[in-house]
Amino acid sequence: MGKEYTLHEAICLAIKAEKDSMDFYRRAASVATNERAKKVFDLLANEEVGHLKAFFDHYKGGEFGDLATYMNSPVDKKNPTYMKLEKAISENMVEQKALELALIEEKECIGQYTQLSEGVVDPGVRAVFARVVKETQGHYALIESEYAHIMGMVHESDQDTYVRE
Repeated sequence: MGKEYTLHEAICLAIKAEKDSMDFYRRAASVATNERAKKVFDLLANEEVGHLKAFFDHYKGGEFGDLATYMNSPVDKKNPTYMKLEKAISENMVEQKALELALIEEKECIGQYTQLSEGVVDPGVRAVFARVVKETQGHYALIESEYAHIMGMVHESDQDTYVRE
């Protein structure tokens, strides 16, 4: 059985997760050589900013300061996913590895936010979690599609061309 979180704890966890995701996608975009992948990473970073703002609207604490200050705070370079991205950069496997890491992260976020929302009584905050879960599912699908493209797999838009009766 998972830990029961207070509303404040749930929002703080979500804020930290969104900031880490934003930093990850910004870094991936900054080093991507594939223009299409770069656009996907930029889009995802901007959507994480939207999620961060949505959670900050319900944030009542002082740990993070204000939204602008927190968004511009240094990257958590000890974040395991960010560390794996840096390793992929050094091995010159940015797009492929970054997309693989992003798939794992987005799936974990869906599970975490679903679990966190179950303990939230406030309907406004519950709605934020529900919206972010839905958008994160969209992120997962987008990343999965881009991964297929980068890896030279058949893209879903081309499937009819390759399917034989």
